[in-house]
Amino acid sequence: MNWIYWSLLSALFAGVTAVLAKIGVAGVDSNLATAIRTAVILVFTWAIACVTAPPSALRNLPPRTWMFLVLSGLATGLSWLCYFRALQLGQASRVAPVDKLSVAFVILFSALFLGERLTLARGAGGLLIMAGAIILALE
Repeated sequence: MNWIYWSLLSALFAGVTAVLAKIGVAGVDSNLATAIRTAVILVFTWAIACVTAPPSALRNLPPRTWMFLVLSGLATGLSWLCYFRALQLGQASRVAPVDKLSVAFVILFSALFLGERLTLARGAGGLLIMAGAIILALE
């Protein structure tokens, strides 16, 4: 499978996640709910990594890789904490589209920090995502 299939599966599971999380966060502290979800993800992903990656892979990671993966993990944790709090306070059908503004941020940050070209199609797509998120949030 190429990247498009994995991306579509990611979107599908993210959609399911929003609905399940909205139900699961009802009546529970959003930070506790995030911690429970994160513990499940931790066990699940380590199990997959242990089955698919050789044991030496962990030892051979360069310090730069560690640094950026740790920073990415911290950003993910902050994102999840904010997302679960937003789900607790708002409707999933409004929270999830606003959360997907991350796509517009990725387009911008990819151009600024990764040297990816900001094409007319990417710019227009990012603006359409922003417009859609605003329309759905202000419904």
